[in-house]
Amino acid sequence: MSKIGVVGSINMDMTVKAERIPLKGETLKGEDLKYIPGGKGANQAVAVAKLGADVEMFGCVGNDSAGSDLVENLKKAGVKTEHIKTVENVPTGLALITVGENDNTIIVVAGANNCVDIAYVNEIKDSLLQCEIVLLQHEIPQETVEYVVSLCTENGVKVVLNPAPARPVKPEILEKVTYLTPNEHETVILFGEEQSFEELMKKYPEKLVITQGSRGVSTCLKDGQIVLVPARKSKVVDTTGAGDTLNGAFTVAVTQGRDMEAALKFANVAAGLSIEKFGAQGGMPVYQDVVKELGE
Repeated sequence: MSKIGVVGSINMDMTVKAERIPLKGETLKGEDLKYIPGGKGANQAVAVAKLGADVEMFGCVGNDSAGSDLVENLKKAGVKTEHIKTVENVPTGLALITVGENDNTIIVVAGANNCVDIAYVNEIKDSLLQCEIVLLQHEIPQETVEYVVSLCTENGVKVVLNPAPARPVKPEILEKVTYLTPNEHETVILFGEEQSFEELMKKYPEKLVITQGSRGVSTCLKDGQIVLVPARKSKVVDTTGAGDTLNGAFTVAVTQGRDMEAALKFANVAAGLSIEKFGAQGGMPVYQDVVKELGE
C-alpha cells in the first residue's frame, strides 16, 4: 500500500456557543463548551486514515495535556505518529471558536505549529521521503512549506498543496507541486484577478483543482476539457472539516490510481458525507461508505 505523508498543523479547537457573536467590549453568556481535535494537517491525516490508507502525520505539539490528547486521538484514528515532536515551553496549537447566529469567529494561536521548521523537516526527512505523496497546508511556516515542496519534488515524491488559510505562494513553488487545491478566494490570492478560473485551469491541466463549496469542484483535463464535478446533495449538520475531508480523500484516490475525474468524484462524495455529522474529524466517512455511495 502506498504511504501518504501529511506535514502540517495539530490544534485543539475550543468551541463555545453563544446567542450571537459578541460586540467589542461586550460579555455574553456562553454554553456548550467543547474541546475538539483539529488543525488542518491533523484533520487531513484523519480523513486519509479513516479511508483505510497508510498515513503518517509530521508536526509538533507542546508538552501539555492538549498535545498528548491530540497525539493519542491521531493514533486511535489509525494515523502513524512516531515522528510527531513534543516541544518544551511552547503550548500546543489552539483555535478559539465562537459560534452564534449560524456564523463563527475564530482566533488561532499557532503555538507548537510554528516549530514545524526546516530543522524539524531535516530530522524526519528519511521517513518523509518514503511517502509516495505528501499533503501540505498553510498552518505551518511558509518557508517550511516551500522547503518540503522542493525536497519532495527533487526526490520524486508527489505533493498536494492545499493553500489554506489563504496567503500568496511563490510562482516557482506553484510550478513544483503536483496538485494545487485552492477554493475560489484562495485562487484569487494565488493568481490575482486578471485571469478567469477557466484560463487558470487550462494553464495548469490536471494540477489546479478549484473547490467551489456547494457548486462542487473543477479542473481541466489533459485534453483541455473543463470538468465540474457537482457537490453531493447533503443534509448539512456541520461543514467544519469538509475541505480537509475533500483533500484527504482526493489524495487517497490519486494513490489508488483513479483518473482525475474519478478522484474528484470520490473526494466530493467523501466531503458530502462528512458534513452530515457533527465535528470535523467525527464526521469523516470510512472507505466503504464512500464506495457504496459511488455505487462501486
